[in-house]
Amino acid sequence: MEVAPGMNAMPLPRLNWLLLGTLVAGLLTSGSASAAERTPAIPESKADSVINFSLLDYRGGYHELRRSDARVVVLYFASFSCNKLRPALGKIRGFQRQWSDKGVEVWLVNASTKEDPSDAMLMMLASGRKNGPIPDTTKIDPETLRLEVIRSAVGTMPVLRDERQLVAQQFDVNTSGEVVAVDPKSMQVIYRGALDDQPLEKSGRGEAKTKYLANAIEEFLAGKPVTLAKTEPDGCAIRFEVEPAATPISYRETVAPLLEKHCVSCHSPGQIGPFSMSSYAKVKGWSAMIEEVLLDRRMPPWHADPHYGKFANDRSLTQREARQIIDWVRQGCPRGEGADPLAVERKPAPVWDLGQPDYVAALPQREEIPATGTVRYRYIDSAFVMPEDAWLRAAVVRADNPKVVHHIIVRVHYPDGFKDAPKDSYLFTTWVPGLAAAEFPAGTGMFVPKGARFNFEVHYTTNGKPETDQSELGLYVAKEKPSKLLEVRVSETRDFEIPPGSKNAEHNSHYCFTRDTLLYELSPHMHLRGSTFRYTALYPDGRRETLLSVPNYDFNWQTSYRLKEPKRIPAGTWIFCTGSHDNSAKNPNNPDPTKTIRWGLQSWEEMFMGFMTVAEVGGDITAEAQKR
Repeated sequence: MEVAPGMNAMPLPRLNWLLLGTLVAGLLTSGSASAAERTPAIPESKADSVINFSLLDYRGGYHELRRSDARVVVLYFASFSCNKLRPALGKIRGFQRQWSDKGVEVWLVNASTKEDPSDAMLMMLASGRKNGPIPDTTKIDPETLRLEVIRSAVGTMPVLRDERQLVAQQFDVNTSGEVVAVDPKSMQVIYRGALDDQPLEKSGRGEAKTKYLANAIEEFLAGKPVTLAKTEPDGCAIRFEVEPAATPISYRETVAPLLEKHCVSCHSPGQIGPFSMSSYAKVKGWSAMIEEVLLDRRMPPWHADPHYGKFANDRSLTQREARQIIDWVRQGCPRGEGADPLAVERKPAPVWDLGQPDYVAALPQREEIPATGTVRYRYIDSAFVMPEDAWLRAAVVRADNPKVVHHIIVRVHYPDGFKDAPKDSYLFTTWVPGLAAAEFPAGTGMFVPKGARFNFEVHYTTNGKPETDQSELGLYVAKEKPSKLLEVRVSETRDFEIPPGSKNAEHNSHYCFTRDTLLYELSPHMHLRGSTFRYTALYPDGRRETLLSVPNYDFNWQTSYRLKEPKRIPAGTWIFCTGSHDNSAKNPNNPDPTKTIRWGLQSWEEMFMGFMTVAEVGGDITAEAQKR
C-alpha cells in the first residue's frame, strides 16, 4: 500500500476562479504604499557579491543558491497585500516559460512574515461561495489550500518562504516587485530593479518598451557587459517584522549571550565545532562564516521544516536572534566596553551530564584511529555484564573523543534463556554530534536483564593526525518501575538502487502500529547522499498528517527530534517514510557521483531508515517484566 506524502487527505473543493486573483494578491504581497510614500531612490546593494543562502518553498522543498544548476537565478521579491503585483504574476510566469530552456530559474521569494490575514476569504474560496456563512475551518487545512492557490497562481515557479526576512535584507530589498538576478557560479548580482519599464498595475496591457531584466540576462549569457545593471523597482514597501538595527548591537549584552546559549557548547575546546568561541577576537575572526551559516541555515544545526510538528529540542534561532547577530557582523563587529563574557575561565565540562551512572559499560580497550583514510565500522563487545535485572531511566553514550567519533549505536546481547527480547527493536541507544543527554520520557523506561552484554557499533572518521578513543555507555537505574516500556521501532527499506548522477532518487518504507502507542521521538537515518526525509501518519479514519519533514538532511547531524508532547498513535495507523538521495555532483558530501549506490553499512553506501521511539499504551508492565 502506497500513499503519496501530503498535508491533508481531504480533497479540495472546486475553487472559485473569479476570486482567485484577489486571493493571490493577499497571499503573495503586502504593505501597499503610494508613490509619495515610497523612497524614490534606487536601493543600493552593499556589494555585488552574494552570500549563499537557503530557503524552503511552500511545498516543503529546499532551495540553496549555490547548489542551483541554473546559469542565472532570478529572485522575484513579494510580500502580502500589494494589489500592484496581482497583474504582474502572469508576466513573471511568461518570463519563466520563455527563459527556462536557456538556463534561467525564477524563484518567487515571499518576504512577508505573516500568513494571509484573510482566512475568511480562504474558506469562502475553498467552498466556492461568494457570500454566506464561512465554512467550518476545522475541515479544511489552510496550508493545503494556500498551496493549491499559490500553485494555481504561479504554476511551477517555486514560492520561497523568507519568513525571517533575512534574504530580503541581505539584498537590501525594500520593495515588493523587485527582481535580483544572480549568477550562482560566481555568486555575483548581474541585475537588480524592475522587471521592465511598464508600471506593475498596467502589466498585461500591451508590451513594455524596455525589458530591463531580459536585456540584462541576454547580454550576460552572451558574455557581454550588462549595459543597465540597476533600475528603480516599482511596487509596495515591504514591512519588516524586525528592522535592521539603527544603533550598534552590543557584543557584551546581546551577541555574546546568544552565542553562549546556542553555539558555545559545540564551539569549545575538545568539542566538534571547528573553532572555539572563547573570545571576542575569535568570534570576530570567524564573523563572515557566522553570517553565511545563518543565511544558509547550516547553524545552529536544526533541519526540521518549522511548519510541521513542535519539538522539545529545537535548536533554531528566532527571527530576532538571527537578525541581531547578522546586524552585528554587518556593523563591523563592534567590541564596546566592558569585560569579554566569552573570555572566561570555564569549568571543565562534567564527564556525565546526568551525573555519575549506576553502571558504566566501556569499550574494552582504547581504539586506535589513523591520521587519514577511511575507517570501516567497528563492532566491539564491551566486557561489562549486567549484574542485575534493572529498569532504566536513562542510557547515555559518552563519546570519549568527539573529534573522530562520527556516531555510535549500542545494541543489547540478551542472555541465554531470555525469551522475550524485543523483536522489533533495532537499537538500544545512540550517540551522534549535538545529541544532548536526556532521561527517558516521564513514566517510561527500558528493561535490561541480568547477564545482558552490550555491543558498540562505532563509526570513526579521520582528522589528519592519529587519535584514540574509549567511549562508554552509562546506565541509570530507575528507583521505581515505570508504567510504560520504551522501545525503538523502525520503518526501513533495503531494496533500492540509486543511479549515477541522480539528483532526486526517491524511496519509501512503511510501518503499521497494531496497538495504541505513544510516539516520543523521530530519528531519520541515511548516509552521505541522504537529501530529504518525511514521516507521514495515515490514520484509520483516513486522515493524513505530516509528523516531521526534513527537507535538507545532513549526515553530519543525525538529530533525534523529540516531540514537545507525545503523540497518541491509534492502532491501525500506518507510518509512511518518504525521502530521497542526491547522487549528483552538486551534492557537496557525495563521495562519487559516477557510481550506482545500493544499501550498505559504510557511509559511501546508503541506508533509508526511520527510527521511532515509542511506548505502547496500556498493559501491566510489571507482569511483562516478570515474564522476562
